[in-house]
Amino acid sequence: MSWDNLYLLANYWALANWAALAFAPRGPKISALILYAGVALLCLAYTVLIAGFLSGGIDPGGTGGSFTSLAGVMKLFDAPGGAVLGWVHYLAFDLFVGIWIARDADQKRFGRIVQIPFLFLTLMAGPVGLFAWLIVRERRARALAKAS
Repeated sequence: MSWDNLYLLANYWALANWAALAFAPRGPKISALILYAGVALLCLAYTVLIAGFLSGGIDPGGTGGSFTSLAGVMKLFDAPGGAVLGWVHYLAFDLFVGIWIARDADQKRFGRIVQIPFLFLTLMAGPVGLFAWLIVRERRARALAKAS
């Protein structure tokens, strides 16, 4: 499989899981499906890629690179395989954070209409969405803690 195809496959897989997170009913089965079929599969792909790169079994398609310096990381991301590796990393962690936001929002009784902008922000710019959610959730979290 080419790096372009792997990139597209990972993207479409993540987007399908984001759509389920945003619009599907949030029962335990759907949540588990998104966590294990979505996040875990992306994590598995990342694990296979990083193990392959580090062992030399998979050629990232560039001029080397490493995690030990900024220049090395830049070289790694210049390679098609390195860029896909980084992208799968982002997809897996952003989706995991999206799941946490959705569960947290459900527990704090925020409706889907309120959640969707934070999920979208997390999909598009992970830490921005998480940061925005942390700010918005705080008041309700404190109020619910006082009430119990």
